[in-house]
This record gives sequence, C-alpha cells and structure tokens, in this order.
Amino acid sequence: MKVLRLERRESTSKTFQIAISVLTVVLALVVVGILLYFFGVNPIEAYKEMFLWPFGNVYGFSDTLVKSIPITLAALGLIFPFQMRVWNIGAEGQFLMGAFGASLAALYIFPGLENRILMVLLVSMFGIIFGSLWAAIPGLMKAYLRADEIVSTIMLNYVALLWIDYLVYGPWKDPQGYNFPMTKFFPDAAWLPYFGQTQIHAGIIILPLAAFFAYYLTRLSPWGLKIKVIGDNEKTAWYAGINVNRELFVAMLLSGALAGLGGALHMMGAQHRLQHGFSAGYGYTAIIVAWLGKLNPWAVLIVGILFTGLLVGNEQLQIFFGIPISLIFVFQGVVLLGLLAGEILSRYRIKFARKGVGENA
Repeated sequence: MKVLRLERRESTSKTFQIAISVLTVVLALVVVGILLYFFGVNPIEAYKEMFLWPFGNVYGFSDTLVKSIPITLAALGLIFPFQMRVWNIGAEGQFLMGAFGASLAALYIFPGLENRILMVLLVSMFGIIFGSLWAAIPGLMKAYLRADEIVSTIMLNYVALLWIDYLVYGPWKDPQGYNFPMTKFFPDAAWLPYFGQTQIHAGIIILPLAAFFAYYLTRLSPWGLKIKVIGDNEKTAWYAGINVNRELFVAMLLSGALAGLGGALHMMGAQHRLQHGFSAGYGYTAIIVAWLGKLNPWAVLIVGILFTGLLVGNEQLQIFFGIPISLIFVFQGVVLLGLLAGEILSRYRIKFARKGVGENA
C-alpha cells in the first residue's frame, strides 16, 4: 500500500517561492469570485471595480497609499523576528500602542508645542518607544523564560485593544465629542502635511527609508548574518558564539518600533485623534504582506501597497454591490492558508512511498 510522505528539500528556487505567493493571491481571488457569484454579483464586473478603484482613481489610490503606510511598516518590522523563526503575531497590539504613545505625546505631554518639525519628531519617537516596549514583553518572555511567543503576542493584542477602549470611553473621552468614544483632535502642529488636494500625507516618505533600513540590517550588516544563522539553526548559532537571547530581544524591539511608528504616523496623518475601532486589523494584514514579500524588504514595500489596494478594492465592493465585509476576511484567510501550505511545500516535497510490511502508518 502506498502512503504519502514529506521529504525535506535541500533548497528552493526563488522562482518557486514567487510562484507560491502569486498562486495564493490567485486562489483567493477565485474563491471570492465563486462567493460573489452566489451573492448574485458578476465576478468580472466586481473585479473590474475592485482593481480600478484603488489603482485607477485618485481618491481610491490616495486611500490605498494612506492605509499601506501602517501595514507596510509593520510588515517590514516583522521581517526581523520572522527571519529568526520567532513568530511575532503582535504587530496589531504594537501598532495600537504606538498610536497610544503618539496620542499621549500630542495631547498631554507637548500640547502647546508649536514647532511642527519638533512636534512630529517627538510624537513619532513616542510611537516608536511604546511600540517597542509592547514588543519587549513577549521578547523577554521568549528569550529568558522560553514562553511561546505566538500565545503571548496574541494575548497582548487584546490587552492593547482593551486599553485603547478604556481610554476613549473613559478618561480621554472628548467631552465635546457628542458621546462618541474618541479623544479630542491633535493640535495643528501634530498634523502631517498633505500632498496637494489628496489624502496622501508626508508619512509616505518613510516607507522607502524604512525598507532601506530593513534591507541594510538584514542583508548588509553583520547583525543580519547573525539572525540568519539563528533562523537556520539555533544550536549552531550558540556554538558560533552568537548570543541568541540578546539578538531575539533586539529583533522584537525593532519589530515593535516599526509597528509603533506606523501607529504614530497613522494618528498624525490620517486619524488625528484616538478613537474606538480605528484599526482595521492592520497588524494582522502585515503578517500576510511580510510572507507574500518573502521577507525581502523591497518586495514587502511593493506587496504592501498592492495588497492594500486589493483590500481597498474589496471595501469598495461593499458600496457598489452591497457585499458583506466578511468577504474581505475570507480573502485574507484564503491567502494566509495558501501561504502556510506554500511554506510547507517550499520546505518539503510530497512523495508516494510503498508501506513496508509491519511498518506503522
């Protein structure tokens, strides 16, 4: 009798890895297309609107770029721990805490500061600090207590969300906000300037700089070689004299810092106030973007914008065709499952082998 076996591959070509990413997106589009048909919507017309709105319309493209900033920054940050095979699922919480730090600085620490450049730098710094501190908690737990980082980072996402809700429903609630759960607006000095008459703000400039930062650290610096060795074989890294615990902690700090910066820029450029439900799961989307980009900073930069465009297009389908928002989550879920399956196939090949006599299944 023949049985399925997984045989480890010695290496995987870049072409194969890129093909996996492309096929997962195509598979997601096919699945959503089938669901659209059952909803009574012509999939071709729906996809035409879905692609034209984010990339062929000024307003849609502006929305795409604005939303891609926190998603891409968080995805770039995830490259560091992911290369070490440390699974930071907490980018959402780190993004939220970055937004909290930015709000704290703009509304309560430097509210009277009128110098825009200094204000933006300080608010950004607070976002970075609080994002990295939130990542430091599971980083320390993983490095020195061997706690499962998947569980700890996911749990901290909920803590961050509840903390934000406590503030906007409680002590930070704007008394003139018509009872809506939100703070008052940031002072003018904490607003990022826009490009022309669009929604695109100056935070977009940070994306290529952050991509270069991630590229330099992971591909050109000695530290990048260290985390690659740790990701390939942790025991080998210890034998080579690499302090695995320290590098793991640093990777988590950097990851949280970029997610927190995304939170600060989103506050200064798009939201201008802290409020309930301001994140559309940007940190979770960043995980998909990081894997679609195969942990390559420049690829993540491009994928971040393109994938955000697909999400913005999905949102537009709700308006034009009355499609439920759950389809967006279906799309993301299929992509994530495809990436997980692709990760297995990139490491192992499936082989049929004849089961020997007396051999256990």
